[in-house]
Amino acid sequence: MQSRRRFLLQGAALAATAAMGWRVLAATPKATPNAETFEVSHTDAEWHGLLSPDQYDILRDAGTERPYSSPLNSEHRSGRFACAGCQLPLFSSSTKFESHTGWPSFYAPLAGAVVTSKDTSFGMSRDEVHCHRCGGHLGHVFDDGPAPTGLRYCMNGLAMTFAQGSA
Repeated sequence: MQSRRRFLLQGAALAATAAMGWRVLAATPKATPNAETFEVSHTDAEWHGLLSPDQYDILRDAGTERPYSSPLNSEHRSGRFACAGCQLPLFSSSTKFESHTGWPSFYAPLAGAVVTSKDTSFGMSRDEVHCHRCGGHLGHVFDDGPAPTGLRYCMNGLAMTFAQGSA
C-alpha cells in the first residue's frame, strides 16, 4: 500500500512533467516565412520601437489577443484593414463578416496581401497568415467561412489598423 506522502509526491511530479510537456508543445517553432523574402524588414530593436508591446507579441512572436478584445472586431464602416507593422492594405471591409469567434474575420484578403505557412504549435496543424510585405503574423485561415470562398481569415485586431474610405 502506498503512503499518502508518496502518492502526493508522485502526483506533483506527474503534474510538473505534464506542465513542462505543454510548455514544450507551446514553444514548438512555427514555420515562419524567411525574413529575407520580405520587402520590409527591421531589427528586433527597431520592431520594438515601432510596435506596442502587444502588437510586437502578435506580429513578431505569433501571439494571439484575447477574443472580443479588439475594437476592430465590431468595425463595420467601409474601408480597408492594413498591417500594423508596415501599413500594407490587407482586407477590404466588403469581405468582413461576423464569425462569432471573437476576432475580426474576412472571407478573402486583397490580392497579393498575405502569405501562409504551416503552424504546428500546440500539437495541431493550422494555416498561419502573414503579411506579404513584412512577414508579420496576422492570424490563421480556416475552411469554415461563408461563400464565395468558404474561408475564414481569423485575424488579430492588434495586427491591423483601419482606414475609413473606399473598400
